[in-house]
Amino acid sequence: MGTEISTIGEFGLIKRLTENIELKNKTTHYGVGDDCAVLQYDDDKEVLVTTDLLMEGVHFDLTYMPLKHLGYKSAMVNMSDIYAMGGTPRQMTVSIAIGKRFSIEDIEEFYEVLRLACDAHEVDIVGGDTTSSRTGLAISITCIGEVETGKAIYRNGAHDTDLICVSGDLGAAYMGLQLLEREKRVYYEQLKESNKHLDFQPDFAGREYLLERQMKPEARRDIVKGLRERDIHPTSMMDISDGLSSELLHICTQSGCGCRIYEERIPLDYQTAVMAEELNMNVTTCALNGGEDYELLFTVPISEHEKIEEMEGVKIIGHITKPELGCALITRDGNEFELKAQGWNPLSEK
Repeated sequence: MGTEISTIGEFGLIKRLTENIELKNKTTHYGVGDDCAVLQYDDDKEVLVTTDLLMEGVHFDLTYMPLKHLGYKSAMVNMSDIYAMGGTPRQMTVSIAIGKRFSIEDIEEFYEVLRLACDAHEVDIVGGDTTSSRTGLAISITCIGEVETGKAIYRNGAHDTDLICVSGDLGAAYMGLQLLEREKRVYYEQLKESNKHLDFQPDFAGREYLLERQMKPEARRDIVKGLRERDIHPTSMMDISDGLSSELLHICTQSGCGCRIYEERIPLDYQTAVMAEELNMNVTTCALNGGEDYELLFTVPISEHEKIEEMEGVKIIGHITKPELGCALITRDGNEFELKAQGWNPLSEK
């Protein structure tokens, strides 16, 4: 019997499948291991390529995720990878596998809002594929972007004493998911008791921000633009899709360094804190491990401190250390805990 994939997880599987790949083409500057592959065909620009596969029942639940929001989110999560490399998205291909329960109008709704997202970021849809599915809806998107030669920002450039920064706030998308899952459970419990169709009204009052963060995330083009305008050069960067702790450990592992982040500095929205308390969850744990925030996590030299402090929507949460010091969270009361990659893993056992 073979080894179960869940024992090594998504990134363990990727490493195992790709660790012996040898790049053969001079135009391939960087392959597997970052938010994007980096290619170069002329002297002035490097080409960025990223792909995401979204599966119904794994990445989204159509019980509460409207197709119009799914179309928007599908585009944004791919563009986010391009921005996380310091680049600009330019083109996109969209492939979908469709089950028989979907109508033409359903797919048009999905595609129309995906196009709106692309229009907002001046991205051209240049191709893709469609096929049938016997299970659920599957979406595969490839986004192509560009960055000036030598200006791509990788995960492996962080250095001792660099400042660790994040954009926006963390944990809201995860709390939005918990809210949607709670209302879904309530609906099915009531449906089971009544044994007939319900005119069910979910309780989302005062939680609109959490829903928006989960269902309609925004790729942070504004942050990348702000860094360029202030002539700030991050030493490493990636977007927060699987959780702050997981992403920060990726940076530290690939950069060969350690880190210290401070609980009191992690940016949280008021609705996130209230929802966490209501669900009897630790809000810091949600911010560290929730994922799907699609904010930017990056490091900058300590000499850029004043410039970063002046940037709206960016907060310094810690600093990079020597590798022998490890990776740790400093709590509000001064205790130190080892950071662990407890973010979302699509290949884990459910």
